[in-house]
Amino acid sequence: MGKLYAMTGGATGIGASLKEKLRERGDTVIVVDLRDADINADLSTALGRQAAIEGIRKMAPDGLDGFIACAGLPPVAKPLSLITKVNYFGATVLIEGLADLVAMKKGAIVAVGSNSASMPGLDEDHIQALLSGDEEHSSALVEALDGHNAYAGSKNALIRWIRRKCPALMGEGVRMNVVAPGMTGTPLTEKVFEDADFGAAMTEFQKSIPYGDMATPDMIADTMLFLLDPASRYVCGAVLFVDGGHDALLRPDGF
Repeated sequence: MGKLYAMTGGATGIGASLKEKLRERGDTVIVVDLRDADINADLSTALGRQAAIEGIRKMAPDGLDGFIACAGLPPVAKPLSLITKVNYFGATVLIEGLADLVAMKKGAIVAVGSNSASMPGLDEDHIQALLSGDEEHSSALVEALDGHNAYAGSKNALIRWIRRKCPALMGEGVRMNVVAPGMTGTPLTEKVFEDADFGAAMTEFQKSIPYGDMATPDMIADTMLFLLDPASRYVCGAVLFVDGGHDALLRPDGF
């Protein structure tokens, strides 16, 4: 018998690959995205997040086997506050609003982080504003920063938030983990390569990946399947880097 999952960001990229893999094996996936989804919602707004939560709850009254927070914006998105709103609040608010549904089936929550979250030089004031839950203040702070801080900072805060919350959820039978992809070939990544400010650096960064190339979306999705399935039943609060060895190259002594 197939399982029931809900996810954000399932229209393209990593989310679309995971959605297809789950459906191919007979699972049902409720997808939230801006368009072309089961639930169309703008996760950059409080109203959109609430609509997504209410829509999922209506479609899964008996609980979820898992929830995947995959929706995200790249460092070239404008205004930068949109990155803060979608990447951090679009994930944390939905996780909090749906955790009880996942607990009903003793399921799993997987969020998409990034290997950039551990890179040095991130603005700690911005990260702390995110962790405090102050959306207005964190959105104002990020507008004075840059795209890297907006993106990597949002993922850094998301990972910290998940690490702080996961022990209590584990007590309710819910495992919560993070997959931290490296450079992955998605439509969002293409936008970064095309950007005048980021493109050249991205090309050089790609050359340094030990694997030899960036990931394909299915490589990340395969790891997410593991984190959703009983095979990872003792994994809780993990940040699983799926980046072809890039984090190990950049931070050999960091773990």
